[in-house]
Amino acid sequence: MANKKHDTALEKIVSLCKRRGFVYPSSEIYGGLAAIYDYGHYGTLLKNNIRDSWWKSMIQTRHDIVGLDSAIFMHPKTWIASGHVSGFNDPQVDCKACKNRFRADHLLKNYRIEADKATIEEINKNLAELRAKKKLKCPNCGSTNLTDAKIFSLMVKSNIGSPTEELTEENVVYLRPETCGGIYLEYKNTVDSLHKKLPFGIAQVGKAFRNEIVARQFIFRTREFEQMEMQYFLDPSMMKEKYEMWKDLRWNWYLANGIPADKIKWHKHEKLAHYATEAYDILYDFKMLGGFDEVEGIHARGNWDLTQHAKFSGVDFNYTDEKTRDKFIPHIMETSAGLNRLLLMFLDFAYNEEEVKHETRVVMKFPKHLAPIKIAIFPLLRNKPELVSKAKELYLELAKKYMCEFDDNGNIGKRYRRQDEIGTPYCVTIDFDTFTDGQVTVRDRDTMEQVRIKILDLDNFFQNKFAQ
Repeated sequence: MANKKHDTALEKIVSLCKRRGFVYPSSEIYGGLAAIYDYGHYGTLLKNNIRDSWWKSMIQTRHDIVGLDSAIFMHPKTWIASGHVSGFNDPQVDCKACKNRFRADHLLKNYRIEADKATIEEINKNLAELRAKKKLKCPNCGSTNLTDAKIFSLMVKSNIGSPTEELTEENVVYLRPETCGGIYLEYKNTVDSLHKKLPFGIAQVGKAFRNEIVARQFIFRTREFEQMEMQYFLDPSMMKEKYEMWKDLRWNWYLANGIPADKIKWHKHEKLAHYATEAYDILYDFKMLGGFDEVEGIHARGNWDLTQHAKFSGVDFNYTDEKTRDKFIPHIMETSAGLNRLLLMFLDFAYNEEEVKHETRVVMKFPKHLAPIKIAIFPLLRNKPELVSKAKELYLELAKKYMCEFDDNGNIGKRYRRQDEIGTPYCVTIDFDTFTDGQVTVRDRDTMEQVRIKILDLDNFFQNKFAQ
């Protein structure tokens, strides 16, 4: 029953996203492409607002972090040095009956066997034991005809600069699987050109690509996605202090963006990557996914990344302390958030159904500063030129400061419902009284209360409302 409830919640979000122009299946007219999505007008605006809030907290309000926009394509040695070419993979199992494909570690989790960091040999040993006990079955069709696990590389290859027919392991180029790789490659240029002193960070927002075995749960896990990452370079003696500082800063970012403290929690990694000394995830309680899942990771990575790139490139990545003259390769504290997952988080949090006058009102209660459209402006009637002209005049004036929308499609009630589903905090209606008293009707999304405000006072009114 619980799963059905969560599936229904997810279906409602997916339906609203397509109906109202937040998210569309990519290439849908050709049958779609699995786990690839396009962002419509409102989805793009919402995503940009989330990105801008993160960027402001990382760059605009801090003197110790600089920005970067690194290339998606990097020299192939980048991913050899980082270990991605040899070790960035998942274990794959196929069902010969229904042809579905599964991650073996996820399949084993159904039998309460933790295999997140297990070798392929250990995974196949567990599968063999379940098979011998006649317990191993396909989660989709129930067949027992499942293959052994095999290595599935998550790297997406390209033939950039080489003819397709000549693509070999020697000349292959990869689409980046994470954005931090570009930050490491530009660490030395950043120090040399901007003269940054430790501790300092480099932050960027950009696309990454992973050839997931099973991409699922709408935009939660996709093959093309956006990351918001910050790599903080420091003296290893600072790691404990700065790690705790960044845990607090990132936690408070969620609270400042309207997510209640009881909707998020910390998850500490018990099994760490070989280069890491500490790793925590921030989990959000998704209604549509039936519980808590990861939206951001905070990791103490040591100096392994820079050491590897120094080794493979031959470039000296040592930092010289001005006071002691000691030379060392800086350690790294990382924050890494998925922008698409954060968008899904805010969609999940904002979605509300309310009973109003014997009908269900769907309203997206985004925090006001994140709402795709801040103000919608209506003429009371679309067939009265004087009302339409005045409404467009007001729209053009308000649009200088706020992301606005002019709407005269359908009756006023339908326009309110449409803006509720978009998440617009305020609707402004021009009526015939406007021409005599200079006032308009302003309707609040959350309370549905309507007040009369003088046009001359609207600027102050909205400044106060959006400052809250």
